[in-house]
Amino acid sequence: MQEVQCGEKSGEALEALLSDLAKVSNSRERASRLFQWLIHPIPSMSFFGDTWEKKPVLIKRQNPDYYKGLFSTAEFDRILRQDDVQYGVNLDVTSYTNGKRDTHNPPGRALPFTVWEFYESGCSLRMLNPQAFSSTVWSVLSILQEQFGSMAGANVYLTPPGTQGFAPHYDDIEAFVVQLEGKKHWRSKYTNFSQSEIGKPILEVVLEAGDLLYFPRGFIHQGDCLPDAHSLHITVSSYQRNSWGNLLAKVVPAALEMAMEEDVDFRRGLPVDYLTYMGVQNSDEEDPRRAQFLSRIEELMKKLSTFAPVDAAVDQKARDYLHDCLPPMLTAEERASSVQGAPSRWEDGEAVDVGVTIRGHTRVRLIRSGIARLCSDGEAVWLYYTADNSRVYHKEEPKSIEIKAEQTDGMEFLIHAYPKFVTVGSLPCESAEDKVSLAELLFEKGLIHTAEPLQRS
Repeated sequence: MQEVQCGEKSGEALEALLSDLAKVSNSRERASRLFQWLIHPIPSMSFFGDTWEKKPVLIKRQNPDYYKGLFSTAEFDRILRQDDVQYGVNLDVTSYTNGKRDTHNPPGRALPFTVWEFYESGCSLRMLNPQAFSSTVWSVLSILQEQFGSMAGANVYLTPPGTQGFAPHYDDIEAFVVQLEGKKHWRSKYTNFSQSEIGKPILEVVLEAGDLLYFPRGFIHQGDCLPDAHSLHITVSSYQRNSWGNLLAKVVPAALEMAMEEDVDFRRGLPVDYLTYMGVQNSDEEDPRRAQFLSRIEELMKKLSTFAPVDAAVDQKARDYLHDCLPPMLTAEERASSVQGAPSRWEDGEAVDVGVTIRGHTRVRLIRSGIARLCSDGEAVWLYYTADNSRVYHKEEPKSIEIKAEQTDGMEFLIHAYPKFVTVGSLPCESAEDKVSLAELLFEKGLIHTAEPLQRS
């Protein structure tokens, strides 16, 4: 484990940082700067080179206010009072005593009267999707997902003094444990240790407000509260189902289907007697036919790679990613220059300022770097996008629009031009009408914004 002591007693407040980031034109740069703030003082490049997916890291700050404004117990209480928080959907009530984990969720809405009674009796509270209720958490995660190229999620954990809410476990995510209030005792060990070593923690620390602990996937961990303070932390997570194996799960079936269509070797019948020497019951037998059979499998597996539709499989992964993503939380400038800020409204008994005009000289760009992606299903080209996603995970179906063949090059041009604004007239479409109609479609869907707010037609 790497431990970093941060001697600075001050740091840029989150509210001020997010305000500064709103002035940054390039959303990729916003993501990089926000992530650097999260793991400060470790440089991002060295983190991804030396630590990411490899080992835990602990950052001790001696600055309890470093993450102030991200989330708090006061906001937890406000959400319970003002929002429709449902047990089992948005909130879990848990306990872990005498080696047994219990969940105490009643049906229905989680109201303060009952929730705080659970807490006072020693139960931990886990808010499963704080981004659905907290605009700050939504803003932070929607920016960070561009840094990871993978959905960024979060859970909030509130634990009473002297208790533990969860059994030792490991996760299939990269986890950033951000201590917001109080303190918590953590122990961790890696799942690949031998049986004789499994009980020995490689990490045992107490997180205090302002500290950060990073766990790679596969590290068993458990946290318990010390007797003298409650604990509030938020776990920011990413990279779930984002491994080479997850990509190959999409590549291999498609490659096999293609191979069987195009190569007779994959369609040839198995030996008529293969069941007599293959299979578990025959695995210890010394039979030359086994070696020949396994050699043939190896040959076909090598040949299979030549049929791998890697780009198509990556597009499948991309569609999943865009469905997982949070919608962007627009800055004031982005809102004013996009469909969200269009002046159309009802006034004095009629609709006014209806319609805006996009012309060849109008300068446009995607509203965020990763907001949309072109994918083909073999017959048509579709643009998948995140602008209409819900803050609740997968509440909406995947969003896409078909892009006409004569507008595909124009769409690719826009995607690769980011972060530059380009004129509608410069889009490489077949006609001026195609250029304008593509821009109008993307504007209406909230995928592009203009260099200057549009005037009504």
